[in-house]
Amino acid sequence: MAGGESGRSFEYTPTWVVALVCFVIVFISVFAERALHKLGRCFKHKNQDALFEALQKLKEELMLLGFISLLLTVFQGLISNICIPNHLANIMLPCKMETLQHLTANNGRRLLAEVVSDKCSEGHVPFLSLEALHQLHIFIFVLAVVYVVFCASTMVLGGLKIREWRHWERSIRNEASRHHRVHAPHLHLQEFMGRTGRYWRKFRVVSWMAAFFKQFYGSVTRSDYTALRLGFIREHCPSNPDYDFYKYLMRTLEQDFKKIIGISWYLWMFVVIFLLMNIAGWHAYFWMSFLPLILLLIVGAKLEHIITQLAKDAAERSGDVEGIPVRLSDELFWFHRPTLVLYLIHFILFQNSFEIAFFFWIWTTYGFKSCIMEGLNFIIPRLVIGVIVQVLCSYSTLPLYALVTQMGSMFKQTVFDEFTHDLILTWAKDRKFASSEANESMSKLTTEPTNPVCLSQQPVSEIELSCPNKS
Repeated sequence: MAGGESGRSFEYTPTWVVALVCFVIVFISVFAERALHKLGRCFKHKNQDALFEALQKLKEELMLLGFISLLLTVFQGLISNICIPNHLANIMLPCKMETLQHLTANNGRRLLAEVVSDKCSEGHVPFLSLEALHQLHIFIFVLAVVYVVFCASTMVLGGLKIREWRHWERSIRNEASRHHRVHAPHLHLQEFMGRTGRYWRKFRVVSWMAAFFKQFYGSVTRSDYTALRLGFIREHCPSNPDYDFYKYLMRTLEQDFKKIIGISWYLWMFVVIFLLMNIAGWHAYFWMSFLPLILLLIVGAKLEHIITQLAKDAAERSGDVEGIPVRLSDELFWFHRPTLVLYLIHFILFQNSFEIAFFFWIWTTYGFKSCIMEGLNFIIPRLVIGVIVQVLCSYSTLPLYALVTQMGSMFKQTVFDEFTHDLILTWAKDRKFASSEANESMSKLTTEPTNPVCLSQQPVSEIELSCPNKS
C-alpha cells in the first residue's frame, strides 16, 4: 500500500537508495569543506590573516548550526513522544486553526492529532511532531546558507567602498611629496570645516537632519577623508606623516569583520524571541523588518553627525590653534564607547539575514500561499527593506564606521602593519621568557656569587614602538 511503502524503515530500504543518498551528501559536504579550505589557503598566501581568522570563525558558526541540527535529530524521538493538552497546543499559533482545518480538508491530509493518536491519549497532542522537527531542520540549513551569503556580500561591498578611497590616499601622498609638508595637508581643511554650514545648520535639529540625509549620498568626501586622516596621524603617528591611512582602514575593516560574522549568545536569544512572536494576526515579521532599517538609519546619522561635530570643533579652534584640524575624543560617541556602534551593526546584519532566511524557508517549505507568508502587501516591503539594509549597511555604514571610529581616543592594534605587529608579539614573548629566567636567577642569588659588572655589561635590546613607514 502507499502508506506502507512511504513508511518503510531502514531494514526494508533498498541499499542502492541508501548508498546514493549518502554519496550525494558526502560529496556536497566534502566539496564545501575543500572550497573553504582553498579559500583559507588563498587568504594565507596573500597574508590576509584577519580574513583567514574570519573564515575560521565562520566555520565555527557553521559547526554550531550543524551541532544544533544533530541534537534535533538525536532527540527527535524523545521530543515527539512528549504529549501536551489540546488547549495548550492551540494557543499562540502562527496560523489560525480554521485555516489549518480548511487546508487539511482540501489537501486530503489528516490532522496532526489524528496522525499521532496512537502515541498520545485522548485530548493530548505531541509537544512537537516529527514533521515540524523536519521543517526546523530545513530552517537551520536555510539560515546557514543565507548567513554565509550575507557575510560574503558584507565584506565584498564594504571592501569595494573603502577601495574607492585608495586614489585619495595616493593623491594626498603625491601632494605631500610635491609641496612642503607643512602646507600640503591643509589643502582641503577649509572645505572640511565648511561642512558645518551656515548659521541655521548649527541648530541641533537641523544638524541631525542634515546628517541623516548625508549618509545616502557622498557620506565621505575627499575633504572629510583628508581631515580625519591628518587628525589621526597627528595624534597617533606624529613622527610619520606618510603613514598609509588607507591600508590601516582596510586592516581595521578586516578585524571588525571577524566580530560581525560571529553569532553571539544574545543574538540567539533574539532568534528565540522572534520565533515566539510569530503569532497569527500580529504580522510580527513585517513590523520587525523595520527594526534593522531604523537602527541602521540612526547609526548612519550618528556617524555623519560625529564628522560634523569634528568639523565644527576644528572651525572653532582654527583661529587659536593652527594646523590641528581634528581633535580625537570618545566623547562624541554613545556612552563614550566607539565599539558600541559595531555591536549595533552586528545586530542589524544578523537580524536582516534572519529575516531573509525565514522568508526563503517559508517559501521553500509551504509556498507563497502559506498563511505565515501573508499577502504580497507584506512580502514585497520585507524583501525591499532587506535588500536596502544589506546594501546600505555594507556599502555605506560599515565603511563609515571604519573611518569615524578611528577618531576615538584610543587606536587599534591594526595601526601597526603585519610585520611590526609580529615583531611586537615576538618581543613580548622574549620578554616573558627573559622574565622567567630572571626569576630563576634570583632564586640562586643566595647560593651562587654574582658579578654585578658582568650583569651590567649584558646587551639590552630595545624596540621603538612607532607607526611604520609605509612609503
